[in-house]
Amino acid sequence: MTALLPALTAVLALTFSLALFDQWRERRGGFQLAWAIGMLCYGLASGCEALAGQGGWTEALYKTWYLAGAVLTAAWLGLGTAFLLGRTRFGYTFAFSLFLAGLIDLLIRNQPAYANTGVVPLIYFISALILALVVGFATYFGEDRWPRVAAGAVVGATLLAMGLVVSAALPAPGYALDPRTSMPIATLLPGELRLLTPFMNVTGALSLILGAVFSTYVFMPKRRLLPYSLDPTQTGDVFLFNLLIAPVAILINFVASVPGMVRALVTGRIHSRVPATILIAIGAFIPSITDSLNRVGSTELFQLGKLLGVIFLFAGFLVSIEVFREIRIPFTHVRLATARRERA
Repeated sequence: MTALLPALTAVLALTFSLALFDQWRERRGGFQLAWAIGMLCYGLASGCEALAGQGGWTEALYKTWYLAGAVLTAAWLGLGTAFLLGRTRFGYTFAFSLFLAGLIDLLIRNQPAYANTGVVPLIYFISALILALVVGFATYFGEDRWPRVAAGAVVGATLLAMGLVVSAALPAPGYALDPRTSMPIATLLPGELRLLTPFMNVTGALSLILGAVFSTYVFMPKRRLLPYSLDPTQTGDVFLFNLLIAPVAILINFVASVPGMVRALVTGRIHSRVPATILIAIGAFIPSITDSLNRVGSTELFQLGKLLGVIFLFAGFLVSIEVFREIRIPFTHVRLATARRERA
């Protein structure tokens, strides 16, 4: 296994994490701290792959790789998006992502890999359902503190995952690799831990991807061919109808607005959040696909997907002046670029 791609990925991810920690130190934004932790985990997982590429895998590297990369990265990045969009109706999307993650755990519980997990899949599903209902109702009543509920869930699941990783007794040699590509695979880890990854990854990855798409839709020039409203003052039946058609309406309106968005982009009249969030969505989507392929045994594109993901994510955040009002060397006053003004 080559160490070059994961080494580059680790350097970029850790640099990105330092910049985010530096911003959080100054501005104390919850989304900056969550993204910084997510990118730190991203860099740690890739760093494990780089070290293993040079000196071979060990049980410690294998466990750290799985905990940081497979369990924590997407969850913390998605939590950052939740904090960023906490004042919007994005809570409905986050609630749906939680429910879907729990449902996946419930549906795959009978696979041979999870045969000895007992009631754990049901516990994960019930927990996800309760969290989804809490976030959904908080969003409905305009309570913008629902990301704190999500943060409590992510922190709790992080501590649980750490305990499961530390206590896992792995048979020799303490790691499992794909015999064709020598990439690490998760087959050696206990089912309780592996069932935690959909709970964290599905919610986090969907939050990151759909949050970027949502932000793009909010800031792009729009044509509303199919109107809808999520105003909670509507009657219950009308609100539920609008809630059900909202995903379809957003998709139709998004597609109809693309020509106008392209014209605004070409003429320089586009809000910086639009190209930034498009890059972020691409950066989240690529490793989600390659990670999913890795879970089913196709590991050839795993490292390349990680590198492309961090490149697009970093580019997206650098483009957005909403996130980077200035670019400086972390923890110093040396400014590399200052804020740009948006055109009207």
